[in-house]
This record gives sequence, C-alpha cells and structure tokens, in this order.
Amino acid sequence: MHAIHITRHGGPEVMTWTEFPDPTPGPGEVLVRLAVAGVNYMDVGARKVGGPGWAAPTALGVEGTGRVTALGPDVDGLDVGDRVAWFYHPGSYADLLALPARSVVRVPDDVPDETAAAVMMQGLTAHHFTTETYAVRPGDTAVVHAAAGGVGLTLTQMIKARGGHVIGLVSREEKVAVAEEAGADHVLVSSGGGFEDRVRELTGGEGAHVVYDGGGSATFRSSQLALRPHGVHAYYGPFMGVPSFAVTDLPNSILLSYPVVQHHVPTREALVARTGEVFDLVREGRLVPRVGGRYPLADAARAHADIESRATTGKLLLVP
Repeated sequence: MHAIHITRHGGPEVMTWTEFPDPTPGPGEVLVRLAVAGVNYMDVGARKVGGPGWAAPTALGVEGTGRVTALGPDVDGLDVGDRVAWFYHPGSYADLLALPARSVVRVPDDVPDETAAAVMMQGLTAHHFTTETYAVRPGDTAVVHAAAGGVGLTLTQMIKARGGHVIGLVSREEKVAVAEEAGADHVLVSSGGGFEDRVRELTGGEGAHVVYDGGGSATFRSSQLALRPHGVHAYYGPFMGVPSFAVTDLPNSILLSYPVVQHHVPTREALVARTGEVFDLVREGRLVPRVGGRYPLADAARAHADIESRATTGKLLLVP
C-alpha cells in the first residue's frame, strides 16, 4: 500500500508518496480499498503545525469512501464488497486502510463515491453547527465565512434547508456567484474583518443570530460585533489561530461556542443517524456538493498548495 506521509511539519513539499506494508484488519476492524479521499483545511493545519494526534511522522487525511475487502474478527453488520464512508480517521490519504468498523457507514446505492466523500467531514460538521451549536430556525440570519469553500457551501445549503437566511463572506469577487448559486441571500467580499457594519445594515440594525466563523484571528472580533444580543459566535478555526481575550471583551451578551470535531458525532448511534440525515438531504437535492478539483492521490501536495492559495471553491478530492 501507499500513503501520503510526512516526517516533519512544513509546506506541501514535506508530503511524500510512501510505501508501507499492507495493513491487516484486527478485531473490530475492516480492510477498505480507497475510492475517494476528501481534502479538508484541517489536513493543511495537521501538515503545517501538527497538534493533538498529529505529531510527525504521520500519514495525513481524515475522510473518504471505499469498498470493504476483508473483515477482522468480531465484525457484525458489514460484508466484503460493501461501499462505505468514514468520518475523521487520521491517515486516510492511503490506498488501503484498516478502519474500526464502528467508524464506517454504508453508502446508499444512489449516492456516488465522490458525493459521499464530499459530504462526510463537511456535511457532518455543518449538521452539528446548524442543529446543536445553533439550531437554525425559519427566518434566522446566519453569517457564513468562506461561503464558497467546502464547509461554507454545505453550511449555506443546510441553513437554507432549515428556513434561514444567509449572508456569505468570500475572499474574492469571482467567488460571489458560487456562494449565490448555493443559496446565499447576500454575499460580501471580505478577506478579514470590517464586515460587521454591512451585516448590521442587512439585518435592519439588529445583527445576525449566528456567525459561523472559520476565518481565524483576523475575523474574530468582527464576527462578534456582527451579532445581535445573545447571538452565537461559532468559532471553528483553530488552525487559523485562537485569539486570547478577556470575558469582558465579549459584546452584547453574545454566546461564544468553540465546536470541535470530536463532538460532531460523539457516538456510533450519532454517526449513523446524522450521516443518514446528510445522505437524505443529498438524495432530496437539498444538499449538492460542489467538487472544486480532483487530483491523483499521489499528487495530494498540489491539492494542498491550491487550497492554501484561496483560489479554489468547493470540495477538493483525491483519487487513487
């Protein structure tokens, strides 16, 4: 087998296509031949700076789809030949993986591999954000950072499916149409802070109910100032920097949430239920992932360079 591996943290040049012995599934594991792996900005952070669970040397990637080729002992409910998808398994940039059976779900026959790979991490992230971090209700206004990116496009569609209004933020003028196509009601071009006055103008001076902010330290303060009293600032950009602040710096009695990936699907039951809801949105046509680029798995470094350039839109995929 081969995997994208790093021995030190740094730029895309540290990523190597490395051969390893084929894995053998242990108790409770399945062996899966990769069909498609998804690229996430989390992967870029893991490669650049590491963090808990990402000390070098390590293989990169966290999600994908594939076909079960072997079962380890004590695996129930799955069979050789099943198409499966998984959420947050470090080392997913690999053409062959031994995965915990509890971490995979069957992919419905009418959901293609690329679609499933495109909605696992970002779909379950957006589902958590819009149902638990802040349960979007009809008529609510949400600000979505990086609205033309993978998470942003998914968030926008899920907010609209729940009856909310979306003010999208994009870094470049050419991304406006992409965010609008996903359903954003208004799209502002902003690569940092300073958007709060425009958000307040668009909300009749009241501010947004929720801001989904993956923009890092540069957007942190403006996101809070764009909220109405008791609005929710959902900050999910740890690899973009985590600001330090005093509690008294929080304006307007706002609520600050720091949703983390481990809480998106904390149990097997949650994984199955929430993935089922995401797949249902796909099958109903209310969630249509936009694939912004396909790359050979061995050329994952180019995908990382492209996503860091901020020139991409939608979801980037890696194919063996």
